[in-house]
Amino acid sequence: MILITGGAGFIGSNIIAALEEAGYTDLAIADTLGTDEKWKNIAKRTLSAIIEPADLTAFLAKRGDDITAVIHMGAISATTETDADLIVRTNVTLSWELWEFCTRRQIPFIYASSAATYGAGENNFTDRNDLPYLKALRPLNAYGWSKALFDRMVYTALAAGKPHPRQYAGLKFFNVYGPNEYHKGGQKSVVAHIFPNVRDGKTVELFKSYRPDVRDGEQLRDFVWVGDCVRVVLWLLKHPDVSGLFNVGTGRARSFYDLAAATFAAMNQSPRIGFKDMPETLRDKYQYYTQADLNALRAAGFDEPMTSLEDGIRQYVQNYLNTADPYR
Repeated sequence: MILITGGAGFIGSNIIAALEEAGYTDLAIADTLGTDEKWKNIAKRTLSAIIEPADLTAFLAKRGDDITAVIHMGAISATTETDADLIVRTNVTLSWELWEFCTRRQIPFIYASSAATYGAGENNFTDRNDLPYLKALRPLNAYGWSKALFDRMVYTALAAGKPHPRQYAGLKFFNVYGPNEYHKGGQKSVVAHIFPNVRDGKTVELFKSYRPDVRDGEQLRDFVWVGDCVRVVLWLLKHPDVSGLFNVGTGRARSFYDLAAATFAAMNQSPRIGFKDMPETLRDKYQYYTQADLNALRAAGFDEPMTSLEDGIRQYVQNYLNTADPYR
């Protein structure tokens, strides 16, 4: 059995779909479905168990011998969440419990870190594993801090020579977009946010820039297709000798204007793009540039090409967003 926490979420549900397609048959998820339509993310899947997070400890005690790997995608992932105690319980305490479980069982532990750990990027976006570098990172919000804290906990334990899982891999996902993110509300990708306006022939409005050296719409991100993130996870499962902290992006920063233009192009339309004020609460916490350094992932042996922004958005729009059934 493979346990996927956050399995009904965005990246988690895409991982489950890919595992099924690859022939894995014993899949269990730990997640909260809530009262919205998040359940639709897993409606096409065959699952061995769905565990509420509050019952996860008991499930591990009862079924621990059956679990052969843990893919830990569950987290409070909203960058705007301000309840730091809730974030710590979910993103740090539970993560460490799973780390210890995988250590005792000597099974792989693949977990979601985040590009949010890099903050504004003043220390670059290099997925180094040394503690001085990890301690120097300054995330801009509590979510990023929690992910950075867990990374430091892992590498502090490793530096001290403490026991660890057979395989451990932290994945610093950059700006992921793709199907099954619809339940995320304000945290959905920009593609998902602007698509209704594109479809309906309306103008798309991007945030203005508040830096004199960056034009409106030219803020840069490493936008990564969720399918690429999934391929990295499945590759790690097939290479249990690979451990480390790895960036997962395309390795190429693109502008929000490029993203919007690609969304219009996927609908065979000319761009209609305007600009709006950014909320004041975001202006001092806003990243103007992210770009994944993929050297660690490539050095580990992952040599598959990453999907270009235009190709990824075309797949997303034409195969999901602009169809009667947008779920994977």
